[in-house]
Amino acid sequence: MNISSFLISIPWWAWILIILFIIAVRDIFQRKHTISHNYPVVGHIRYILESIGPELRQYLVANNREELPFNRIERGWVYASSKGENNYEGFGTDRDIYSHQHLFVNNAMFPYKVDDFHPNKEDYAFLPCAKVMGQYNKRKKPYRPASIINVSAMSFGSLSAKAVESLNKGVKMAGAYHNTGEGGLSPYHSNGGDVVFHFGTGYFGVRAADGGFSMEKMVKLVEDNPFVKAIEIKLSQGAKPGKGGVLPGAKITKEIATIRGVEIGKDVLSPPNHKAFNNVPELMTFIEEIAEATGLPVGIKAAVGKLEQWEELADIMVKTGKGPDFITVDGGEGGTGAAPPSFADHVSLPWVYGFSDLYKVFQKRGLTERIVFIGSGKLGFPAKAAMAFAMGADCINVAREAMMSIGCIQAQICHTNKCPSGVATQSKWLQSGIDPTLKSARLAQYFKTFRKELVEITHAAGYEHPCQFRMADIDVNVDDHNLSSELDKTYKYEKTPIPFKGMQDLKDCLYLGGDYNKKLN
Repeated sequence: MNISSFLISIPWWAWILIILFIIAVRDIFQRKHTISHNYPVVGHIRYILESIGPELRQYLVANNREELPFNRIERGWVYASSKGENNYEGFGTDRDIYSHQHLFVNNAMFPYKVDDFHPNKEDYAFLPCAKVMGQYNKRKKPYRPASIINVSAMSFGSLSAKAVESLNKGVKMAGAYHNTGEGGLSPYHSNGGDVVFHFGTGYFGVRAADGGFSMEKMVKLVEDNPFVKAIEIKLSQGAKPGKGGVLPGAKITKEIATIRGVEIGKDVLSPPNHKAFNNVPELMTFIEEIAEATGLPVGIKAAVGKLEQWEELADIMVKTGKGPDFITVDGGEGGTGAAPPSFADHVSLPWVYGFSDLYKVFQKRGLTERIVFIGSGKLGFPAKAAMAFAMGADCINVAREAMMSIGCIQAQICHTNKCPSGVATQSKWLQSGIDPTLKSARLAQYFKTFRKELVEITHAAGYEHPCQFRMADIDVNVDDHNLSSELDKTYKYEKTPIPFKGMQDLKDCLYLGGDYNKKLN
């Protein structure tokens, strides 16, 4: 009998025993893992269960309201809204409405009445920003976002090509804008949607040879891409303020390297500090230089902690009559592909605390009307958006909610390049399952459903537009001795009323973005 015949003659159960024996021997003699050494073969079960623990909890253990960052009810609402399916819940809410920080919108006795010729009669989801970016500072190309909900800063690199393409095509259909994130402007951002070009300390896309900022490249980028409507300078983000950005080398393809101007396969570490400016006066000068060179509104994005430098910024704005056209406030609960838990969990304030502190700084100096305030941090749900508008926000940006609308399942492995839905990976195989035609329609439907429900909540409160919400219109559960309190009593301010002439006035605006108005194009 030859060797091959002998091997074939061994029954299958014997092969299993042989393999288990080999594993046991390997386990006994290795010293890397104590459990598998002490418990050969059996110890591997522990590691297997640990590796699939998140999935087991997500699908079998956690209840509907238990998971973080987004529970099953929240994810289900986004999924159903993006597909145009029934997103209602039956038999009453299963939330503990007496829990800490639960929100209540105070409805009016008589809702706002929509007449036959009202823009929302023609388009139930028509809901543009009540302010115009760059109007106060007399920028050459002011911009009114045609949607109060937009795609937040997520770069090509952290997201896949097909995910970015889906988002951009989706915002075009929804009349929203698409923030590029700090990874530069890619071809996948060029599918017709309005774009806010965002850059951080790495200056990707507008990077000079020395790694600093190139005004020449910025001007050329704006001239070559007229769909870029505004520019955002990233000072920090909620998940890792003061740390800079990280893109693992495993996610850097040749295409990404070309767009960003970096090396293939090598981790990209954006420094925590900018080279273009070192202090608040220099930041102000930088903003004005970019606005003058490009003609576009220029804003800043930051997570909020200490207020001293924000007060310095506000004081300079009062003195000079200049300053950022918009400010994006990112909450400490914001998400990212890769951040140390110490930063994600503890550095910077949650959105409601950070925004309220910041808003009061500018309100005290009479500056709120010249700034478009953008909120970012798990605000992609109509009731939370109503709260944000009552506190002074003019728009909201959504990141993870937008990702979920195009297929993200909250696997929480964005940093591994193994995203099973193909959204946050550069694996060609994993992202091959994304159909941009289908996913873009779902992003657009999520945005439209969101705006429709926010409009309905607004009308229920007796208003025409969310900008009319006052702090007293929203109650929040505080503690056991004072179960609920209006926002103005909780956060110790009342937002400045926003001039608003009616929805038709917004629709007629020359600077309205999206496809609603092409008079300037």
